[in-house]
Amino acid sequence: MLEAILVVGGIGLVSSLGLGVASQKFAVETDPKIDELERALPGANCGACGYVGCRAFAEAVISEEAPPSGCLAGGESVATAIAHLLGIDVELREKVVAQLVCLGGEGVAQAKYKYLGIGDCQAGYLLAGGDKSCRFGCLGLGSCIRVCPVDAISNDLSSGLVQIDRELCIGCGKCLAVCPKSVLELVPASQQVKVLCHSQDKGPIVRKLCRAGCLGCGLCKKVCPEKAITLEKFLAAIDPNICNVCGTCVKKCPTKCIGYISDVPPELTSPECQSNISASP
Repeated sequence: MLEAILVVGGIGLVSSLGLGVASQKFAVETDPKIDELERALPGANCGACGYVGCRAFAEAVISEEAPPSGCLAGGESVATAIAHLLGIDVELREKVVAQLVCLGGEGVAQAKYKYLGIGDCQAGYLLAGGDKSCRFGCLGLGSCIRVCPVDAISNDLSSGLVQIDRELCIGCGKCLAVCPKSVLELVPASQQVKVLCHSQDKGPIVRKLCRAGCLGCGLCKKVCPEKAITLEKFLAAIDPNICNVCGTCVKKCPTKCIGYISDVPPELTSPECQSNISASP
């Protein structure tokens, strides 16, 4: 028995020594800058950058496969820190956030039936395109909630839709990829006014199906003093680079599907535009 214990112990000792020597001899040296970059990252390992984790992203930056500004979770501060570590200039991108473009919640959009299935938008969509009569309406079953890496999306119990925290959102676009109705869009964080509808049906059809849908009437386009609104496929669209947030379209929209999507107070808009609103009948 003693001999067996000694033999087994000896084998274990020799094996451990061999592994120790092998780990030293065959160790792969890593660039210390990768470690520095990894420490500069938020450590969320959310995958929003397109890589499996923060270290993989750091390695991609060092090998020039990924831009220093690629960490969406870290934003501008992390991009600046990475550029400082690498001694390079970085082109900062404007932050984008996810935006729901549907107001057709419960009591607003007509329902085709009562859905009692699992809480998944893909599953709901397979059943006759979902329970909304509007084929473009948000199903509100929360697939986007589950894929959000920063918990920026939640259920709006009052409407049956989802709501997005613009402060938490990192603009990764994962929610867009799982939405079968394409009612989520990435918009500039600075955009303040948006057409909150995705329907491309004609006005009479929209009017029957949803009280908050875009009718494609073109009234907003006619009254916009900056010519920032276009109309395509019976759906209005606002160019955020031209819009000066005068609010004329918000007031004139007959279904109120145009609204403010940020908390910028109306008094910050130009006096000229405020006078345009006041003068509108």
